[in-house]
Amino acid sequence: MTTRTTTRHGFSFLRIAIALQTLTIFLQAVSSGLLMTSSYGETLHSVGARVMYGASMLYVLAAVLAWKPGGGSPRPVLHASGFLILASVQVAVGIAHVPSVHLPLGVLMFGLSVLALARR
Repeated sequence: MTTRTTTRHGFSFLRIAIALQTLTIFLQAVSSGLLMTSSYGETLHSVGARVMYGASMLYVLAAVLAWKPGGGSPRPVLHASGFLILASVQVAVGIAHVPSVHLPLGVLMFGLSVLALARR
């Protein structure tokens, strides 16, 4: 007889990955404010973008690991892949300096990430 390593009420790797992604997106909002008001804000925002992108990739990995071996629903993999696509667009429009897309997309990503975290 086998037992599951994650509990229904415990913290799974997937939940931790979503929480990390949500936190990094929030910190990007903070660093964008610093970007506009301080000399070191650009560096923080640039580093934060890399960390946020890595957190989105970790979310995909966690979703695949939760789905494949555990036989769960593939839906989290689709959600995580969607976030990775949004993160890719976010990075591209940030590099291109298109704030009219970059800022609203960041707000959308934060809201969707909070929603994904609440659902887990």
